[in-house]
Amino acid sequence: MTVETEDFKQGLKLWASGVAVVTTKSETFGAQGMTVTAFSSVSVDPPQILVCLNDSADTGDGIRESQSFAVNFLKAGQEAISNQFAGGCSQQERFANIAWKEATTGAPIIDTSLASLDCKVVQQVRAGTHWIIIGEVQAVVCRPGEPLLYYSATYRKLQPAD
Repeated sequence: MTVETEDFKQGLKLWASGVAVVTTKSETFGAQGMTVTAFSSVSVDPPQILVCLNDSADTGDGIRESQSFAVNFLKAGQEAISNQFAGGCSQQERFANIAWKEATTGAPIIDTSLASLDCKVVQQVRAGTHWIIIGEVQAVVCRPGEPLLYYSATYRKLQPAD
């Protein structure tokens, strides 16, 4: 029995996640980035993470060329950055009015994000409509703040504990 697409999407909406912008920079495509919620740690030794990118996302082309990327965790209040990188505009427009610098690998790291992980690609695995990209973390930058969360198709922020 196959699960209907809408049922699958409704189930996934019930998973709360952080919001991140995956970025890369390559000679052919320049600076590229996209919003993702499919992120996970993989290993502590060596330090590895993974992101999942839709095959149709042009940011994947840049990652395949550069073999590097950064994951920028967004802070509460950065919904506009998330929406800007979610699509509907050119890659150049996504980086407009965003303060960033190149990490060691050349990938853009967003200056105002909660944290940035600079990664080199170690493996890419095709899974359905997506690529699972595993990266070995080369550098970590942490900044103060609270995370931007996404749950049930809505941005959320942490609530103080009772």
